[in-house]
Amino acid sequence: MSLTEARERLGTVLMEDDPTDALWEFCDSGDAAKIVPELPALQLEQDPIHRHKDVLAHTIAVTARTRPDLTLRMSALFHDIGKPATRSFEHGGVTFRHHEAVGAKMTKKRLRALEYEKQTVRDVAELVRLSGRFKGYGDGWSDSAVRRYARDAGHLLGHLNELVRADCTTRNRSKEARLHRQIDELEERIIELAKADAMAAERPQIDGRAVMERFDVGGGPKIGKALDHLLEIKRTEGELAHEELLVRLDAWWAAN
Repeated sequence: MSLTEARERLGTVLMEDDPTDALWEFCDSGDAAKIVPELPALQLEQDPIHRHKDVLAHTIAVTARTRPDLTLRMSALFHDIGKPATRSFEHGGVTFRHHEAVGAKMTKKRLRALEYEKQTVRDVAELVRLSGRFKGYGDGWSDSAVRRYARDAGHLLGHLNELVRADCTTRNRSKEARLHRQIDELEERIIELAKADAMAAERPQIDGRAVMERFDVGGGPKIGKALDHLLEIKRTEGELAHEELLVRLDAWWAAN
């Protein structure tokens, strides 16, 4: 099987409306062992967390819960690929510590070997790496943690949130509902923080009260113009050191 044929075979399977049967057939036929050998290896790995008979069953379930987008489906297919390599019994049960980071490296290696486009390789591997990031949200995230989650995901934020939703395959309906509420809440917080950050970016570094106090004047049109000038500096040059900004403000005030 050529690399082109291998990519076409995998793509055809993944882009089924419901890829469940196609994925099982992909594994049972031996094609997966030739194209993505890491995938059938998951069938030997028990998954006590999701209570599936093996990680492969969970992986196929997650993949089937995503919409037919190649990057999203492929990230679902690979999101637990690092579990066999990270399995440990040292902490009173089965753990798969850092399997996302290990899985991201394995994903990148496999997709490069199949000669996928560089952007596809980067995006899928990054989604695998970030796939477990949401797990700590229920313990309480600060605004900075929410911002970091969104910043790290970047243009993949929508895909990442979809993957997180799909990864919830628990049979406990109340637990599933709680997890989805948490994801909804996270998405709402991301939007609100983005709005707040955008508003903050549209404010000058020095407010009107500080300008009035510096020049010992009351309010008036000139204060508004001074703030417009300070905002233009911020837009074109970014934030400046406070002392430098005061020097610039003094020069503008004297000239106007």
